[in-house]
Amino acid sequence: MIARSLRDSRRSLIWWTTGISAFIAFYLLIYGSVKENPEVYGPAMLAKFPGPMRDLMGGLDDLTSGAGYLQSVVYQLFVPMLFVACATLMANRALAGPEESGTLELVVTLPVDRRRLVLDKFAGLALSMLLLSVVTLLVTAGMVAVMDAGVPFGRILAGHTGVFLLGLFFGTVALAVGAATGRRLVASAVVGVWVVAGYAVVTVGRSMEAIAWLKWVSPFHYYTEGRPIYEGLPVGDYLVLAGATAVLALTALLAFDRRDVGV
Repeated sequence: MIARSLRDSRRSLIWWTTGISAFIAFYLLIYGSVKENPEVYGPAMLAKFPGPMRDLMGGLDDLTSGAGYLQSVVYQLFVPMLFVACATLMANRALAGPEESGTLELVVTLPVDRRRLVLDKFAGLALSMLLLSVVTLLVTAGMVAVMDAGVPFGRILAGHTGVFLLGLFFGTVALAVGAATGRRLVASAVVGVWVVAGYAVVTVGRSMEAIAWLKWVSPFHYYTEGRPIYEGLPVGDYLVLAGATAVLALTALLAFDRRDVGV
């Protein structure tokens, strides 16, 4: 069943991997020009950006440093959001999509244990995201070396581990909601609201005491708080993301096992 899941998603996975790799390569190619023009892209220029804009981009650290550029352009917003979108689409194709098309009803009439089915779908999602992460990690590390950005591979690995865990977390959210409702739209809506609200809380919300405490329920807090590109692997924060993902996978298993799928 895991192999079947990977085969079913291989075309989509290839396109996502190619697209995200191209995005990373393109923006890292620009770093050479940024590094050579500190008077244009340095702190003085960044200070001209409105405060909310800087907050949304994680504070916009010095773009002329390799770590600052990599954090702001790759790991702060764009690549994590692409990973989340990819994981959500793949998760929706695992259970909710087949149920809406009527093919899942046939599958559950076969001598296939429902819990095993959900576990296999989750494993297929995790392996797909892992493959995406490995390829884009190699592209990122290669481009950092070519552009002489001066960021150690260990820091890039730490940042990419966070992207993988964040994407897998939201993919598992979609899987759990799809398992409970059988509706892709509902699953996508839950992920979308959590992503937007969670990101806002840890960026623009950090200066608003009324909502600042909500950071503890935002996956982005555990993704960004440890500053992996600057300080290395934040083991504790990443364990929280991994643990929350495991709980969501168990939720998906129990929800699907107890629900009437129409048979």
